[in-house]
Amino acid sequence: MDAGDAAGAALDEIAGRAARAAVERLDPASGVLARAVWVDAGPGRTGRVVLVAHHLVVDGVSWRVLVPDLRAACEAAAAGREAVLDPVGTSFRRWAELLAAQAAGEARTAELDAWLTLLGKPRPPLGAAELDRDLDTVDTLLHHTWTLPLEQAATLVGRATAAFHCGVDDILLATLAGAVGHWRPDTAAGLLVDVEGHGREPLDGVDLLRTVGWFTSVRPVRLEVAAEHLDAAMAGGSAAGSLVKAVKEQARAVPGDGLGHELLRHLNPVTGPVLRAAPAAPIGFNYLGRFVAGAEAGGGADAGPVGPWQPAGETAIGGSVDPGMPATHVVDAGAVVRDTAAGPELTLTLSWASRLLEEADARRLGETWLKMLAGLAAHAADPAAGGHTPSDFHLLDLAQHQIDELEAGFSGEQSQPFRHQPL
Repeated sequence: MDAGDAAGAALDEIAGRAARAAVERLDPASGVLARAVWVDAGPGRTGRVVLVAHHLVVDGVSWRVLVPDLRAACEAAAAGREAVLDPVGTSFRRWAELLAAQAAGEARTAELDAWLTLLGKPRPPLGAAELDRDLDTVDTLLHHTWTLPLEQAATLVGRATAAFHCGVDDILLATLAGAVGHWRPDTAAGLLVDVEGHGREPLDGVDLLRTVGWFTSVRPVRLEVAAEHLDAAMAGGSAAGSLVKAVKEQARAVPGDGLGHELLRHLNPVTGPVLRAAPAAPIGFNYLGRFVAGAEAGGGADAGPVGPWQPAGETAIGGSVDPGMPATHVVDAGAVVRDTAAGPELTLTLSWASRLLEEADARRLGETWLKMLAGLAAHAADPAAGGHTPSDFHLLDLAQHQIDELEAGFSGEQSQPFRHQPL
């Protein structure tokens, strides 16, 4: 695509249009799963390479393999050399075969009762009714995005994760659970959330470091919060820290490595119908990760001094979904961290089924999530905030109150035994 006459600032927009057009030319049924477009900016300027791949063959982690390999191959070709890429440890085919075998094995089928216990009994719908695959489709979803103040974001992705010995995903999931419990108090006693993960678990010594494919997994977790403490958590009190600790532990309390639910639901003809009949999570959660923001990666908004092989545009990875696909949840919650010149930027997005939730109601949930994060940021700024949880000590059998007492003792603080309650 010739863009030699375009202003530097317009190149990313042109590339975005090219990407949308390339998506329309994908045809999985005919085996067309990837497209590439070269946006030629003319002599002396850095153009854009647009890569589009269907989700059937790629996930977010795969781009960290594909882009360096593409760069190495292109630079080798330009220098007249043969490209030599590092080998792939385990093929996606081998991984798929391994999953199918595990789904039928005794170790996985033995997880069924534990998954059914976690899923529990049917609960009242989160929205006006249950999801309907024919009525609640992607094109009926509404979306809204919120961005935290930079100071709060820096505290949450830095100080808070270090203090509570957890990841950004734990921080986000805990505050989301608190927000839903405050928004819908009837869910506080046990909210099912589908948590999306990278899915690249180390099964049977496989090496997936350089494997490209769609490994993404989803596991349901049951989260209980104490509704009476949620106002205090939003206000920045110690309840915010207790919320993180409790949800962190509950999110880890899944059978095995967490892959078993999908294996038994989709790849085992005996257990599949049983799990499909069990309650489903009304909320989905996906932390997309941390990326360099487009302007910082690309050398500035004018797109003039852009260096080769830097991400361009507002995001490093974009995507689109067939509008006719069924919605999978009443509410989907997503988040991403972008590193900017001013500091880390934390953005939250909610998507919801418009037939089942009023926009004002869904926005209230998003705003409550923001307040929960603000409360946690305020609490985490206290040097005394933080602490370990039982899952941090794999070789010891310690309750939360025992850990709290030990940490207080080593810090020289006075402590008093108490019964730990999930928040």
